[in-house]
Amino acid sequence: MTKPMTALRQRTIDLLNQRGVQLTDIAALVIFLQKDYIADLTPADALESVQTVLHKREVQNAVITGIQLDIAAEQHSLLEPLQTIVERDEGLYGVDETMALSIVDIYGSIGFTNYGYIDRVKPGILAKLNAHEPGIIHTFLDDLVGAIAAAAAARLAHDDAGEEDTPFK
Repeated sequence: MTKPMTALRQRTIDLLNQRGVQLTDIAALVIFLQKDYIADLTPADALESVQTVLHKREVQNAVITGIQLDIAAEQHSLLEPLQTIVERDEGLYGVDETMALSIVDIYGSIGFTNYGYIDRVKPGILAKLNAHEPGIIHTFLDDLVGAIAAAAAARLAHDDAGEEDTPFK
């Protein structure tokens, strides 16, 4: 059953698109994370999982909040020292990762490991978002996109029939 599109969910997707992120970009990250574990994983399956993660209100709220903070930083609207910290995407800031962890927590510990890995290697759209181009700030967005992918990959892993329980002897 397909859930109806809410205004908040649509706004979340629109903001992702405006910031250069398509849902297919996130689905490609899901495939990157799960290709070695789910043999018959298709782009359509990955996209459906991303869409399911984006149905969660807490995910929508985190994405909208993070994008708003990135935009405010681009407009130099944050108070110091936060403005400089977000502009530089300082490694010890950690609030961007904390927001991302609220998303990956939805599907358990595999979400955390997926996120840690993808945040470290930054494949696909994450490399573009993390390029630190002058005037473009994605301090929050790169972590949130990685978290959506990690959660969607964890969701698929939980549903994979290959991971069913085997009888104990």
